[in-house]
Amino acid sequence: MSRAFVFPGQGAQTIGMGRDLADAYPQARAVFDEVDAALGEKLSALIWEGEQDVLTLTQNAQPALMATSMAAMRALEAEGVDVTAAAFVAGHSLGEYSALAAAGALSVGDAARLLRTRGLAMQEAVPVGVGAMAALLGLDFDAARAVAEEAAQGEICQAANDNDPGQVVVSGHKAAVERAVEIAKTRGAKRAVMLPVSAPFHCEMMAPAAEKMAEALAGVEIAAPRVPVVANVLAEAVDDPARIRELLVQQVTGAVRWRESVQWMDGQGVTEIWEIGAGKALSGMVRRIARHIECRAVGTPEDVKAAAESATA
Repeated sequence: MSRAFVFPGQGAQTIGMGRDLADAYPQARAVFDEVDAALGEKLSALIWEGEQDVLTLTQNAQPALMATSMAAMRALEAEGVDVTAAAFVAGHSLGEYSALAAAGALSVGDAARLLRTRGLAMQEAVPVGVGAMAALLGLDFDAARAVAEEAAQGEICQAANDNDPGQVVVSGHKAAVERAVEIAKTRGAKRAVMLPVSAPFHCEMMAPAAEKMAEALAGVEIAAPRVPVVANVLAEAVDDPARIRELLVQQVTGAVRWRESVQWMDGQGVTEIWEIGAGKALSGMVRRIARHIECRAVGTPEDVKAAAESATA
């Protein structure tokens, strides 16, 4: 059985996530303490007792989701499942930072600070209301990309997230994205809906954020990961620290090639994927991409114990 660990992106955040892990495992609580110390604030209090709309702010959601994923990872380790039990790790957008932290390429503190910077930089790159994103359901990537190109009309509109065979997210100027929604409906999309996001992520409008991330990443040590990391913008594994640094900068404006990433892991013989952290969104995507791959969500102490038992069975 060849296994991969994957880590969720924005949208999975909920108030209270990870608290049961922190209560059950000192190693998980230590992750939240490390993140609080790195940021100089009690992000854990916001995660466990705050308001959902504040947690959902990009600069909070990104480090919070990484912390929750790493808490689950540390709990797994406490039960005897090391990251090297996986052939690969991968993450969706910000989840790539969680994957790198899990693989030992980034410290938890550095990952938290980088994601706080990333969240603020992405939010500040485009004034609120200027950009938008929309999900096109029922179109494959090529069809969605054609819709985005037609909708651009001199503005930016790009296919930003290739999530699974029937779900592609487009990103860009608000008017262009709204045009894409209308065009998609005439091209056979089952649904085309604007998303409740605060910025147009993973498109060229994020170029100012990419510059800030290049500066931030230049000052951070990246070690060789203990297992190869499947990069969003390549849809294949990398293990060279210098290359990882370059790809994290490119990821800010580049598309999240999740469908291709899962297909690549499938082609490498992966038969089982564990989603580490909050929610089950990636598991749903994986099932639609490669139905024969077994999926397991690991986000609670009960999930951790069941996963650990399955790993040793």
